[in-house]
Amino acid sequence: MKIILLFLTFILFFGGCSSKNAFYAFKMDRKKELSASSLQSTKIISKEGDVRGVFSSIYLNEVYPESFNGYEYFLVFLYLKDVKELYNPNSSAQSDLKLTLNSKLPLKIEKLPLENQFSHLIDRRNDWTNSYLVAFEQEEFLNLFIEDNESSSAVVLKYEKDQ
Repeated sequence: MKIILLFLTFILFFGGCSSKNAFYAFKMDRKKELSASSLQSTKIISKEGDVRGVFSSIYLNEVYPESFNGYEYFLVFLYLKDVKELYNPNSSAQSDLKLTLNSKLPLKIEKLPLENQFSHLIDRRNDWTNSYLVAFEQEEFLNLFIEDNESSSAVVLKYEKDQ
C-alpha cells in the first residue's frame, strides 16, 4: 500500500510540473517558418584553415513574395572575427569582403541596425553581428557567393527558386 501511495505521489508531483504541450514556446508564425527554412549558414575559413567568421542569409523573396518580387532580395548576416564591411558598389569605401550573386555585384546594399523590420525572423541579436539587406537583378539560379580577398577565402550558398 505504501508503494502505491508513494508511486501516486510521484505521478501527481511530476504530472503537475508539465503542461499538455511542452512545445508551446516554439510556436512560429508562417513568416518565421519560411525564414527558418530559407536560412542557410556556412563558415568563412581562411586558406590556413582558421575560421574567420560565419556567413548566413535568408532569401526574402520566399518569405515575403508580395513585397520582394522585382529583384532578388537577401537578408545577410555576417559574424566576423575582424571588423569588416561588405563591399558596396554604390559607395566609395573600399572593402576586401565582396558579395555576388552568380558573379554579379549587388544593385543595393543597406546595412541594417541591430533592431530592424526583420529582427523577428531570426533570434540573433548581438553587437558583433552585421545585418544587410541586399538586392540583385533577377536570376534563374541563386548562388550567393562571398569572398574575402584579404584571407583568400570564399564560400557559396545555393538557393532553389520556386518557379
